[in-house]
Amino acid sequence: MHHELTGTEGWEKLKAVKDAVLVDVRTSREWEVIGVPDLSELDKEVLFVEWQMFPDMRVNPDFVTQLDQRLKAAGATEDSPILFLCRSGARSKAAASAMAAAGYTNTINVSDGFEGDADEHGERAHINGWQFSGLPWEKQS
Repeated sequence: MHHELTGTEGWEKLKAVKDAVLVDVRTSREWEVIGVPDLSELDKEVLFVEWQMFPDMRVNPDFVTQLDQRLKAAGATEDSPILFLCRSGARSKAAASAMAAAGYTNTINVSDGFEGDADEHGERAHINGWQFSGLPWEKQS
């Protein structure tokens, strides 16, 4: 069982809870082209593990193992709040469910994602999401 928060609510959780972690499950291509959340002002780092792998978009068969290792290396426990972020909240919901099934008790889906829902023209970051909400992000160099 996992919970859902908006990007803004997720930012507040990351700020308030010392061991809260943000996991970006988008593809490496999305990280490069679109940008990534920036948690430097919280003195935290985003964990990056693809849920679906670029370019063929098949589900990463090693996702749970890879993320479990990264979480443990970052000092997170199975009870730490783990926030999952993708483009619009669908892949992150699946990733949160997978980690809940693996024993993580506080998985949280960022329901509006990094770019948010598409508008009537198919464009994102105009309605909701991490970017639209003005939360810190950067282009990777």
